Amino acid sequence: MTSPSIGHLRVDGATLHYEVRGTGPLLLLIPGGTGGAASYDGVADDLAADHTVAAYDPRGLSRSPLDDPEAEQRVAQHADDAFRLLESLSPDAPARVVGCSSGAIVALHLLTTRPERIERAVAHEPPVVEVLPDAAEHRALLARVEDTFRRDGLMPALAEFAAGLRRPGADPVDVQAATELPPQAAARAERTMADMPYYLGRIVPSFMAYTPDLDRLGALSDRLVLAGGADSHGELPYRPAAYLAERFGTELVHFPGGHTGLSTHPAEFGELLRKVLST
Repeated sequence: MTSPSIGHLRVDGATLHYEVRGTGPLLLLIPGGTGGAASYDGVADDLAADHTVAAYDPRGLSRSPLDDPEAEQRVAQHADDAFRLLESLSPDAPARVVGCSSGAIVALHLLTTRPERIERAVAHEPPVVEVLPDAAEHRALLARVEDTFRRDGLMPALAEFAAGLRRPGADPVDVQAATELPPQAAARAERTMADMPYYLGRIVPSFMAYTPDLDRLGALSDRLVLAGGADSHGELPYRPAAYLAERFGTELVHFPGGHTGLSTHPAEFGELLRKVLST
């Protein structure tokens, strides 16, 4: 893997850590979950063959500290962070943007509020559950997760959250299962778990309560690629992407793997991503 150039960008209330590889038009990779810039390590080098690839740790995660560790987190502010990166790294030309999971929510908001800066946006399984007909059920899920987190702690809350994301009838996932990892992956996993209380406690409730501007998104749908995992059919994060693609009359592009296909199938995921960005 090529060593990236490291940068830091001062934004309102935080300092963003970002990494840049390659040359060409800017491609901004917006992480989901707690993986940060490292979640794109498996695809960044290949994408850097024809892009200047920038990935970053969202505010409050990993190497992007908040000025106020207790600050409320909002989709609009995270999208403004992404905009500031675009302004810094590609001031004279629109960029391409990819977001996964919660990062895809940021990408949707960025497209609707700063369309002049976006040439194409790929949103892989944005969990914008408020667009779904059964949104009330998912609000109830988030309330249960919050209550469990407050009463019983992180791991029981994660188990409750994971259960709510699965398709009906799917086997349960053991969120505490130990797996032998190589040292670099083990260090990343440790960092990911260290960030989980912040993510589950403040990112998930705010981001999954977000409702995108559907009329605005529909008007910009020629620049938007909605994507889902080939193995994700019926799961909660998959459903909003499928709903939006049907509403806008656009194709839902299926990437290898499930919600975390970026990590489980990086070579195939990156190959399809290059094709999608070049069309």
